[in-house]
Amino acid sequence: MIAIKHLLFTGVDHHDSDSLCRMSTSANRRPIKKQIFGPDFSVDNTWAQLSRNIREIQHNNAHNLSFEENHRYGYNMVLNRQGPTLYNGLKELVKEHLDELANSHIIPAFPVNAEQQTHEGEVLLKALRKVWDDHTSSMTKIGQILKYMDRVYVKPNNLPETWDLGLELFIRHIIQRDRIQNVLIAAILNQVRYEREGLVVNQAAVQSCVDVFLRLRINDVTLYKRELEPILLEHTMAFYQEEGKTLAQTCDAPQFLQKVERRFEEEDLRAHHYLSSQTAPAITHILKDHLLTPHLSEVISKPGSGLDIMIDTDKIRDMERLYQLYTSVPTGLVVLKRALRDSITRRGKAINDYTLGIDAGDGVEQAEDTKGKGKAKAPVNSLTPATEWVQRVLELKDRFDHVWRNAFKTDHDVEVAINEAFESFINLNDKSSEFLSLFIDDHLRRGLKGKTETEIASVLDKTITIFRYVTEKDVFERYYKSHLSKRLLQSRSVSEDAEREMLGRLKIECGYQFTQKLEGMFNDIRLSADAMESYHKHLAKTTPPEVAISVIVMTSTYWPISHNASPCNVPPLLAKSCQSFELFYLSRHSGRRLTWQYGLGNADIRARFKSKTHDLNVSTFALLILLLFEDLGDNDFLTYSEIKEGTAISDHELKRHLQSLACAKYKILKKHPSGREVNDDDSFSFNNDFTSSLQKIKIATISSKIETTQERKETRDRIDEERKHQACIVRIMKDRKHMAHVDLVNEAIRQLVSRFNPEPVLIKRRIENLIEREYLERCEDRKSYNYLVGCFLSDFSRFLTTLTGMSNAINLHICTNIIASLDRLTFISPSQYTILMCNTRLYHTHAVFRRQERLYIHRQLFILRFKCILELETYLRVTIMT
Repeated sequence: MIAIKHLLFTGVDHHDSDSLCRMSTSANRRPIKKQIFGPDFSVDNTWAQLSRNIREIQHNNAHNLSFEENHRYGYNMVLNRQGPTLYNGLKELVKEHLDELANSHIIPAFPVNAEQQTHEGEVLLKALRKVWDDHTSSMTKIGQILKYMDRVYVKPNNLPETWDLGLELFIRHIIQRDRIQNVLIAAILNQVRYEREGLVVNQAAVQSCVDVFLRLRINDVTLYKRELEPILLEHTMAFYQEEGKTLAQTCDAPQFLQKVERRFEEEDLRAHHYLSSQTAPAITHILKDHLLTPHLSEVISKPGSGLDIMIDTDKIRDMERLYQLYTSVPTGLVVLKRALRDSITRRGKAINDYTLGIDAGDGVEQAEDTKGKGKAKAPVNSLTPATEWVQRVLELKDRFDHVWRNAFKTDHDVEVAINEAFESFINLNDKSSEFLSLFIDDHLRRGLKGKTETEIASVLDKTITIFRYVTEKDVFERYYKSHLSKRLLQSRSVSEDAEREMLGRLKIECGYQFTQKLEGMFNDIRLSADAMESYHKHLAKTTPPEVAISVIVMTSTYWPISHNASPCNVPPLLAKSCQSFELFYLSRHSGRRLTWQYGLGNADIRARFKSKTHDLNVSTFALLILLLFEDLGDNDFLTYSEIKEGTAISDHELKRHLQSLACAKYKILKKHPSGREVNDDDSFSFNNDFTSSLQKIKIATISSKIETTQERKETRDRIDEERKHQACIVRIMKDRKHMAHVDLVNEAIRQLVSRFNPEPVLIKRRIENLIEREYLERCEDRKSYNYLVGCFLSDFSRFLTTLTGMSNAINLHICTNIIASLDRLTFISPSQYTILMCNTRLYHTHAVFRRQERLYIHRQLFILRFKCILELETYLRVTIMT
């Protein structure tokens, strides 16, 4: 029995009492005699003895008590229907004991004043924990001896069991007694505040007290959740509201972010270590709402330390911290994206202003010289704005890409904001397309020399990066085509592989149609080389002309050149060579017409001066000018008007080439009077005193690589005229048949935006033009349109039937021309249909053709009629005639 008593009253938890009793009893293995209660049972005596023993348990004197004896007391009282007496008596005993504990341990530990000191608060919290431990220990032992009461009396009457009763009474007589709860909560809050302010507190004491609040419940809600947490969160909110204001005023941006980040870490540790993990989300929410969110814009834009300075000084860790904090709050990413856009746009506008300031003069430059020994270097001043603008934009892009990858964790939303900002300021520069094309031109001419394939690919990729931001890609295409044509005609490309690699990248970005003409230019160069090889073989069999020429045959639709050649008087020897090639070429390509573009050519000549003979490479026009001085004496001169009359070159071209010969670095001619500008009253003489250490000299033509304001306006007008708004509108209406005005305009914009930014006003103007030409009709509601082209197909089909019936009387050449003309039309309007009918009847003849020719006509007409039956415009090539 002594062993049993020792095991039972050592303060074990009440939940393990059953197993402990069973283990102890089975180990003793003594048979328990059944007690028989007779009429001598006394409630008063039994309760007196049991109550005395319960008090001993409450005062930690249970080591001399017998578990079996006390259990029997409780058992007998319940068995004799004294359960209420036993239960109520226990309740009173517990109340008395708790009141005693409150008066003796807790109230004396109250702090002296409201502003509790760290130590005083700690004493109070420890006192509460001691009272709690004593109470729970005694209630555990009491629950063991009154287990029969809990099972037989308490549960059937829906009363709290012994343990639960003890918790309820603890709440009423300890926590809710007088001011104890308020003082306890204030002590806990003060300990938390002290630690937030940097003081050291006894976290274990706070945790032990919080644990009491967590284990006590009212209406199934913990006392912590009901009483402590709301006040804790309220004080936390007030604390961090004030701290947020203080930090924003006294700290720079990196310091603010560091302290806020540390607060997040500290509060998370605090909640999980000695408060409650269930409070952590609420405290984190307070930190976000009151410490961070109100100061997002202020911190990120702080002068001298905000985002701009972090980017400039490459403070990746600070920006990473900023990103992590800002993305943790709903509005943070919005503020970050706006700040990034503003930063990029501001820097981009500065680049635009600086570069355009350099280019403000719209000056001209001398075209670059060819590479190699003995070639003079050309000035590159007017190319500087273009290359510098692109280089600065690329450096800016590299910087923000570095930040995006390392600080902003390749966030997609941040990437979109960065791209939007770059697109915005790049397209604010109306020269961006031209500058980008000039940058590529400069690299493909000389900038890629000596670079590895990896380095070349890197340069091309960077240019494509900027190209993606250019909205008016058709403007870029026009400039790129112009610069490419000069590289190809002058054989100035560093690498044909690099040229084709660039074309491949452009094709990936914009599709086959974007590069179709560019690839056609390369194809012309290749075919021209083959043609010249055949021409030289041909000359080997005949008497060659005195002047050897090399010809590039250009398809007029591919190359950005005027269809009307610049006029000039060609010397007979050169004209004879041109005629020789033309006769050879046309003999192999019937039906073609050659137009000589002398303004795009160049010539190698040998000029004798007093000191030395030099080999000069000059343009064809410069050659014509120099030939006028061939038979003149040293003191003879020609006036500007005489040179113009002798060469028949236009004023603009003549002045450019005279500047190149008389006003540039190599003065082959002397201008009278001297100066850089050529005037109508100037005169020129051959500079026989010219000297140079170089044997071979390239006389570069004065030209403006960057367009002047007037040239740019003319380019813009041509581009606006070439934009195929109508083709897009017809394609849409052909597919939809009927469409509202707003839907048609929006769909046209959606389809055209990949090449340029279409203006709704222009689209509306094109729609009106299509209505006038009977391709569309406006509906009665004046807000929608119908597609009209299909209604003429049946009439045209009947016409083809008639045409097929008279095929044996139609000239083969005329039939082929009709089919070719139809193939060039996107659709047949009523007026076009009438003209075609009349022309076909005029071509009617009674000529008789061979059988194979008639079969060819039948076959072509059958194909044409088949196309019309299946709706003609589905099979014909789309080319809108504007």
